Amino acid sequence: MKDLQTIDLGRLDYDQALSRQHQLVADRIKGHIPDSLILVEHPPVITIGRSGSLEDLRVAKEFLAPKGVYLQKVDRGGRATFHGPGQLVIYPIINISDTDIHVFLTQLTGSVSDVLEDYHLVPELKKGQPGLWVNDAKIASVGLAVKKKVTYHGIALNVSIDPHWFDLINPCGQKGAKITSMDIETGEAFDMSTVKKLVVDHFSRRLGYNTRVLIPGPDKRPKWLIKPADDLEAVRGMETRLERLDLATVCQTAHCPNQGECFHQGTATFMILGTRCTRRCRFCAVDKGIPYPVDYREPERVAMAVSEMGLTHAVVTSVTRDDLPDGGAGLFAATIHRIRQDCPDVSVEVLVPDFQGQTSSLETVCAARPDVFNHNIETVPRLYDRIRPKADYRRSLRILSYASDQGLLVKSGLMLGLGETCDEIKNTLNDLKSSGCQSLTIGQYLAPSGDHAMVARYVPPEEFDVWAKTANDIGFKHVSSGPLVRSSYHAGDMIGKTGGGSNNGSHRKAG
Repeated sequence: MKDLQTIDLGRLDYDQALSRQHQLVADRIKGHIPDSLILVEHPPVITIGRSGSLEDLRVAKEFLAPKGVYLQKVDRGGRATFHGPGQLVIYPIINISDTDIHVFLTQLTGSVSDVLEDYHLVPELKKGQPGLWVNDAKIASVGLAVKKKVTYHGIALNVSIDPHWFDLINPCGQKGAKITSMDIETGEAFDMSTVKKLVVDHFSRRLGYNTRVLIPGPDKRPKWLIKPADDLEAVRGMETRLERLDLATVCQTAHCPNQGECFHQGTATFMILGTRCTRRCRFCAVDKGIPYPVDYREPERVAMAVSEMGLTHAVVTSVTRDDLPDGGAGLFAATIHRIRQDCPDVSVEVLVPDFQGQTSSLETVCAARPDVFNHNIETVPRLYDRIRPKADYRRSLRILSYASDQGLLVKSGLMLGLGETCDEIKNTLNDLKSSGCQSLTIGQYLAPSGDHAMVARYVPPEEFDVWAKTANDIGFKHVSSGPLVRSSYHAGDMIGKTGGGSNNGSHRKAG
């Protein structure tokens, strides 16, 4: 019997699951993995296939976002469909070189029919209308795509989904189509894990697979992201010092995985302008809410900490303060000047927010002449609406370009694992280089909690090496790329300063 690996992604954003499919399809084409079956639920999303258009919507597309519904065009066949919680979506990554696509589609649909029959439901097919019906109401939608004889996309079974969501669309282009679900038809509550097991069992039986044990989704971190326990003495010592000086670090507030190592080396990234951010980016663990008043003595205390710690390179960042007329630029400048005054041999790096693109704020920071001007691009432009809803990709590029035009060493950072494609990463690297960016960090995104954007995939260390080489080939002068690399991790090393400790090899550098 053939092997079938099943991958349970739990609940995952549609675009992130699609990226995972594309990666698995590429791996299956190369023969690196066996046939696979992805099981997933999605937050509310409307997808429109190649045959569909916005005319398949029953409401204006502007009405969707306020209801928490994402809209996405996809490369499968078919028209509009809806995915949401309570619907089991099954994505088969199957090499069908030995069979016909129509035969495979019958087997896939038949597997779901078998599950329905297990619960004494009578599924039906309708000529010319892909999917499954029960009591003349649609209970499962299907839409496949094939690349080099490997399938993706698949079939969605309504287990316990609220059918009113489908009032937003003409399901599969059928005006007035009635939608149902397993719980409506049976009057029973369903355990999704049981339904998943039945789907896998019936699919394996019909296609002759020996099923592998379920592979956990991206909530289980691979071994290369597991670090030794923190040096608690160093952590407590740093926390005591910060508390005495009434200072915060982004290391603590953003749950950085390297804070134990950096605190042990006596380094930290100071965070000014309080600890509450006015934005709600879906990747960031910093507290959100109404910010505290500006403390104009922070520059003095930061300089004192830099002196006490004996730093040679100081990194200063902040929360985003959209409530302030200058976005906090004045306090950045004051902190740079105070460090220069009290610690003249220390280089200063600032990691700034976008200041809503205000030129006057950028001018204020740049006029203070930091040794490194850092502003993170964070992710690829397609993901901004989901990951950085109040930010703007082009605006961030303009900020980097402005700082470069002022003759500053410009740096930026990119997270991988949010659902970006290889082409999108390459395009973003080219955009950063064109904007005047010279230094670059690339690291793995790690979800701070279940309320944040989920990890689409964990990028292996060797892939970070490839991106380091790609960035060097493009022309970046300094590149630090690795799963645990963060914006200010070993920041001093990137400009030739030790920053309070030497590189221990836990990230990869190029350049």
